[in-house]
Amino acid sequence: MKADSAARADVGVVKADTGARADVGVVKADSAARADAGVVKADTAARADAGVVKADAGARADAGAVSADAETRAAQAAKAGADTRAAKTVAAPGWAPADMGAPATFVLLRHGETPLTPQKRFSGSGGTDPSLSDTGREQAERAAAMLARRGTIQAVVSSPLARTRETAGIVAARLGLDVSIDDGLRETDFGAWEGLTFAEVRERHPEDLNAWLASPDAEPTGGGESFAATATRLAATRDRLVAAHAGRTVLLVTHVTPIKTLVRLALGAPPESLFRMELSAASLSVVAYYADGNASVRLLNDTSYLR
Repeated sequence: MKADSAARADVGVVKADTGARADVGVVKADSAARADAGVVKADTAARADAGVVKADAGARADAGAVSADAETRAAQAAKAGADTRAAKTVAAPGWAPADMGAPATFVLLRHGETPLTPQKRFSGSGGTDPSLSDTGREQAERAAAMLARRGTIQAVVSSPLARTRETAGIVAARLGLDVSIDDGLRETDFGAWEGLTFAEVRERHPEDLNAWLASPDAEPTGGGESFAATATRLAATRDRLVAAHAGRTVLLVTHVTPIKTLVRLALGAPPESLFRMELSAASLSVVAYYADGNASVRLLNDTSYLR
């Protein structure tokens, strides 16, 4: 009995020891598992942090792109708004409301050639006032025939100089109209440059010529008329004629500088644009003037009928 009890006791000890070892194993396993779990968690957290950093960087990049895109869109919207405001400020004449009425349409005819024209000499209102050459009279006849075919001219107004009065007379006779004279349509006074070529003026008056080319306020040598003064005169003449001929088509027979100036003012172009327009003898240009002050250039330097 004692031996059996001892054996049972030994078995119990073995079981207890085995249980303890098992518990220790469990504890170790649990600790290892916890450690592994900690590593996993740490690794997961690190990965998560890295993901957050990447996501944050991506978000910042996206935000930067969105911001840049937003700025671009804002700039485009601002420009579109400015364009819209400009369009509202200066309405396109072609889209003028019907209740604005028909415009005053000026058909601008440069006089035919004079003996000075082919030589490209300054020929203003302060010179010899030459008449038309044979070529100039033929040009006037051709212009008259073309305008008669159109049949739209209702009045003829001319500069007081001989070459324009002669051109206007030829055209008006074909149209069966009288000629009115308006001093505001005269050519610029070129002072001491009258009758000279550009090269001759360059040789004789280089400083005055350079100043004249650089500024619309500069006068030709000898007290001629500046382009600024010519523009002021032509603007007043235009306003007076527009008021007198609202809704009508009027032939204005005039000169190079007045026609270029009327076109420049209609376009709102700078003074130096006068040097960038070609205007042949006996050529036609057309500008329409509306009641709200807008203007539309419809034709420039047409000489097709002369060929």
